Amino acid sequence: MVWLRNLYEWTMAKAAHPYAQWWLAFFCFIEASFFPIPPHPLLGLMCLAEPKKALRFGIIATFSSVGGGLLGYFIGAALFESVGAWLLGAIGLAESFPTAACYLKEYDWEAIIIAGSTPVPFKLLTISAGFVGMSLVTFIFASLVGRGMIFFTVGVLFRVFGAPIKVFIDKYLGLVTTAFVLLIVGGVVVLTQIGGREGDEAQGPCANVPALEAMP
Repeated sequence: MVWLRNLYEWTMAKAAHPYAQWWLAFFCFIEASFFPIPPHPLLGLMCLAEPKKALRFGIIATFSSVGGGLLGYFIGAALFESVGAWLLGAIGLAESFPTAACYLKEYDWEAIIIAGSTPVPFKLLTISAGFVGMSLVTFIFASLVGRGMIFFTVGVLFRVFGAPIKVFIDKYLGLVTTAFVLLIVGGVVVLTQIGGREGDEAQGPCANVPALEAMP
């Protein structure tokens, strides 16, 4: 995977750029509301480039993501018909939206924390939260916990084990990339199985939600 290696080297160079922190904040903000590419790889590479600043990067990523989540919440609450529905279709999340909205109604802050602490597209939850009218205070605190869990974990790991992790990634870049993709898939599975019961075909209260077009 020559292209992957080249992209990795290019990103590593940018991660140590003087404005890298601003780029991290920007990508975390827009990813939480509409941008399709997750910021986790950039955060990880920035922590690799400067392990002593890893916790600072985690703080920046967390608060920027929650700030962007508020924009997603607003889209779901006030602009769903004009912007939200189109946006979900454009980024390939229209089919997942009804289930996500149902789980937010059923499990409230738990769904935000579970999804926010995995690489599940956070924008799916932020738009859904606004759409179902989730308490804004609950949304903010659950988002801080969920986003903080994943971003601070990255920061702590790279702060403590920065050099060995970089050596491992340098050597096994393809394996690490595959593992990250599998983690995203696993996070989606966890979200969709909340409340499901083994052997129960219904898989909880959100198994047969209507499609986005049929939602009221």
